[in-house]
Amino acid sequence: MSDLRTPATSAPRRDSAARAVRLEATNPEGCFLGKNVSPGKFAAGKDSGFPFADLLFGLDLGNLPVFGAAHPAWRGHLDDVYLRPDMSTLVEWKPGLDAVIGDYWLKDGTPVPLCPRNLVRKMTERLATRGFTATVAVEIEATVFEEPIHEARARGYRGLTPLGGSAGTAYHLAKSADWTGYMNAVADRLDEVGIAWEAWSDEDAAGQIEMNLAPGDPIRVGDAWARTRQIMREVAFERGHSVTFMAKPTAGYGQASHINLSLRRDGANAFYAESGPSETMLHAIGGLLATMEGTTSIVLPQITSYRRLVDLSGPPVTISWGVSNKTAAVRAVCGHPAYSRLEYRLPGADANLYLALAGVLAGVIAGLERKIDPPGQVTEMAWCLPPGLGVDRIPDTITKAAAALEADLTLRELLGEEFVDCWIASRRWEWMQFHTAGGDPFAELSEWESTRYFELP
Repeated sequence: MSDLRTPATSAPRRDSAARAVRLEATNPEGCFLGKNVSPGKFAAGKDSGFPFADLLFGLDLGNLPVFGAAHPAWRGHLDDVYLRPDMSTLVEWKPGLDAVIGDYWLKDGTPVPLCPRNLVRKMTERLATRGFTATVAVEIEATVFEEPIHEARARGYRGLTPLGGSAGTAYHLAKSADWTGYMNAVADRLDEVGIAWEAWSDEDAAGQIEMNLAPGDPIRVGDAWARTRQIMREVAFERGHSVTFMAKPTAGYGQASHINLSLRRDGANAFYAESGPSETMLHAIGGLLATMEGTTSIVLPQITSYRRLVDLSGPPVTISWGVSNKTAAVRAVCGHPAYSRLEYRLPGADANLYLALAGVLAGVIAGLERKIDPPGQVTEMAWCLPPGLGVDRIPDTITKAAAALEADLTLRELLGEEFVDCWIASRRWEWMQFHTAGGDPFAELSEWESTRYFELP
């Protein structure tokens, strides 16, 4: 990964005779939502915002209303919230279509408490009160299949053919031209819309890829993540393939969204010290580990997310940290004034990156403000640890993680009561849907999960 001081860049918007402007944002589930408006409509509403029914914050992935939490005054009767475009994100998406990302606001001018992008802003602003600015980077993992999406749907997303052959174990160049053609087309599209990327490669599972986006401001990296996944889908459709960001699309390897993070203060990397982790880095680690049980619910949002948590298979399974230790949940990279950073290795590929960033930054903030010292680092492999060592396991079901978040008063204070209560209710609702609508807890991957998660989020 490159120097985390380097911000993600974007190309200036080209002059465009757009026939429409696409408004873009995510819901808490991570689905990329929006609508197309005419140029005249966009000009009239770009300052006041564009109305969206509040149901976008109240439906599950099966399009059913979520019950289990009290509706605040602004929700529950299909009233409008307003998407205000961030004009710095305006790009020409393709000839005739511009695109712009925005945030959701209430009629009274306050941010929607459940808006993922607003939650990231809330965390970065709180860091700023302590004199810190965060730089983050994300690794996007996905699996691409030969079959077009309509055939994948007809098959129930089962028995699909991995694009590029059966080579696995990461980094293989023995890929057929359709695989490299797909990734070259994705990279070309990223260049066209001004999304800075650093690398892409073969990942562990057959048909699996990893795309590394350039580091930058958390909100901008979240924007790049949302648009990159949309581009990967569009390119797959155009080339007659299908792609998924499920945490575990087959019974094989899972998929992650590792987050790299550094903090700067007074122009210097606050995580750097000649002797190893700086005091600031240690407090950040302390906060991340102290809040990890609760944050698990946010970064592992779906039923399938927890099927990844298998010892020796890649993902972390313990609440642990270590210097240069990729088996731990938090890896500390030390010893260089530019590259010193933390890698938060828990999030699945199905996580909403905006919410994942908000949760990670909340943990960092807690560590800095309360000067939380971390436990001793794990210097050996953090998988298969015997009991009695004082290293706890990560919650391994959606309900255990929801209970941990409910009990975490720190995350509740930082992220907000309303978000936490609504999120917990939605996770318990997801558990109930799985157990009452056809999910199989004893399968390696149930048909219900494939149908629900292959295309969304």
